[in-house]
Parts: sequence; C-alpha cells; structure tokens
Amino acid sequence: MMKGSNVPVAANAVRVELGWEGGPGVPDADASALLLAGGRVRSDADFVFYNQPAHASGAVRYEGKRQGPQTVDALSVDLSRVEPQIETIVIAASSDGGTFAQLRGLHVRLVDAAGGAEIARFDSADASSETAFVLGELYRRQGAWKFRAVGQGYSAGLAGLATDFGITVDDPGPAQAQPAPPMQPNHAAPQQGYPQPPVPPQPQPAPVNLGKISLTKEAPAISLTKSGATGGIMRVNLNWSVPGASSGLFGRKRGGNGGLDLDLCCFWELTDGTKGCISPLDTMGNLHRAPFIELDQDDRSGASAGGENLSINLDHTARFRRILVFASLYEGAQDFRGVHATATLYPRNSPPIEMEVSGCVDDSREMVLALIENIDGELVVRREGVFVRPPDGHRFWGKLAVDQTYRWELKWGTSKGKS
Repeated sequence: MMKGSNVPVAANAVRVELGWEGGPGVPDADASALLLAGGRVRSDADFVFYNQPAHASGAVRYEGKRQGPQTVDALSVDLSRVEPQIETIVIAASSDGGTFAQLRGLHVRLVDAAGGAEIARFDSADASSETAFVLGELYRRQGAWKFRAVGQGYSAGLAGLATDFGITVDDPGPAQAQPAPPMQPNHAAPQQGYPQPPVPPQPQPAPVNLGKISLTKEAPAISLTKSGATGGIMRVNLNWSVPGASSGLFGRKRGGNGGLDLDLCCFWELTDGTKGCISPLDTMGNLHRAPFIELDQDDRSGASAGGENLSINLDHTARFRRILVFASLYEGAQDFRGVHATATLYPRNSPPIEMEVSGCVDDSREMVLALIENIDGELVVRREGVFVRPPDGHRFWGKLAVDQTYRWELKWGTSKGKS
C-alpha cells in the first residue's frame, strides 16, 4: 500500500502485525490501538497496549511479541464486536530505547484471522527521529470497514501520541497549564440570603501507566502484591532469539527450517502441601480449580504466532506457596548456548514485568526464568536466570534436575511430574 491509500476489509476478525528486522543494537517497539469516537477516545479504557491488553468490549486485544530476525508484535481485532459509536481504530507503535529510524523493514500487516490471508501491508520507509508512530487505521464507512495506511510520526513517544487522542497518562512530559474545571450545574433555585453549599469535587480517574518493570541481576525481585497485582489472570510469555537462526520462540518451532522446540513449564506448590508439574508432556493444569495455573497450548507446529502462554489465577494468591517457571528444550538444538530469552509477566492492574536470560556456557537443556513465592501474604517474583544440566547419561531428564536443584521433591514417574 502507498501512504494515504485504503483498502476494504471484508473479514469479520483480523490480526494486525507490526514487524521489523531484529538484530544487535535494534531498539524494541510495542504495538497499541486507540478506539476513537469523534476523533478521540471516550475514556482511558479505549487504549489497548501492553499494560491494558484487552478492551472491555472484547473487540481488541494486545497479543504480545514474537522475537527473532523478524520481530512481530501483534493485535487482534474482532470487527463484529466493535461498539457502534467507535468509528476508528488507530494502529500505533512506540519504540523503546531508540527511534523508528533504527527499525529496518518497519511495516504493518493486516491478516484475515480465519484463513491467514494477507488483506493489506504498508511498509513505512520515511521514519526518522520519531519515538511513536501511527502506521494505519481501521475505520468504518457506511457500515463497512476499511484500512488506511497513515505513516505519521510523533517525537514525544507513546505518552505524546496517547495524550493527543485524549488519554490521561502518568508521564505526559513537561507540565502544562490545565483548563479550569467546568462549572457544575445547580438546578435548585437560589434562596435569598443563604449561601449555596459548595459542589464537591468530582473524582478523577487514575492516569494510564505506561511503564514497564525490568528485573535484573542487580534488582532481581519485586512484590506483585505491592505493585498492584492483587487479582485476576496473570499471563506469562516467553520470547527468544538465536544469532543466525531463522526463527523465534513458538513462531516456527519445527516448521522444517531447523527451529527449536521449547516447552514452557512450571512446578507449583500450594499451601496445603499439594504440588506438581505443568508442561506439554505432563498436564496442562486448570485455571479455575487447583492448581489455578494453566498452559494454553502445546504449539508443536508453529502455527500460533502467540506461542505458548502460562496463565496464573491471582484470585487464589493466598493458596499459592511457590511457583517455578522454566523453559525446557525438547529438540532442535543440543543445549541453550547462544539463546537469548525474554520472559514477560502480564499482571492485571500492574505494569508488565520483564526479565532477560542468556549466557549458557554448558550443555544445559533447562532454563529457569522466575520463582514466584508467597512471603508473609505477599506474592513476590524473583528473576532466576539459572541454567540446569541434565543428569549424566539422561539427556531428557532435565526436569528431574530442576526438581533436585530447587528441592521440589516431586514423585517422578507419576502424573505429578515426569520428564
């Protein structure tokens, strides 16, 4: 597509993919969507991004990132569920640690969610010092949807872009004079000689938090409870890249191109003493009864760009004693040498929590990402970054070695835990 052109969208549901070429020194970028009525959002809830991953209507969702030589960050849009007053869905992106001039091959694709056919693609070639970008928009005309290529940049980052469309953010940049609040109507007739009672101030919604939390070797832990994650479903996602490889985690695990096959796993223990292992080779878990943790799928074919996700029901925080999240190498490589992984936790009402893990120097086939523990009623997540070697002579018994390292004491050979 050329900048400014448009195409009709006949599909009921679409996937929006923001993509660029990854590599050393390339900044990260995040996709977002703004649902507009009359050119502005109705409220901050009409902003969908990594900290607000789902619109209340269910029409728009932030799906997350697939890293690798070709990095993709995705949104899903169910056009049949978009509320009638919403006229436009702006597809935007913001960079983290650089400008859009550093993102080679920057583009946005619109794909039919049902069949996977490409509906539209816009390649942006004129980005420079911008740190936020509107790449395109879905808009409604006479009951039908269209997609327009936009290509408009913002130098004030995601905060500047969001503020432009009416979002209240917690880091809007330099302080600006604010207009006086509107006068409140008083429908009662004034009484002579008696002062009117003051109108109480109206509560203001909390600003949208654009921040992310990074756990490092120097600052490895954070309290989920104190950061606001006191309930709801927390999603755990993993992305990785290998220098010189042609695929990223869960995007093309075994698609005939030598991609790695990794499994996202966890050990769990509840306060009643029950414990177990969740993995594609054991059990997928259950989100609404013990253990209140569930793996969404075993993506063996690479057909799911969203990959495998582990969900944890924080409504049952008091019943968790500890949860160990790790990745297990199934096939495609001998060990984790050269693999650079990023694990991201998406708690509700709290910024995403990221942690990077790399630096394997031996034949380890298990990568321990995070330990989540209930400490005096608070759920605390700690970055581990530990690689675990399989037992001597038992290449595929890596989970047993993780068990022994963290003293989980599972009963191996039963459905509670097996390699």
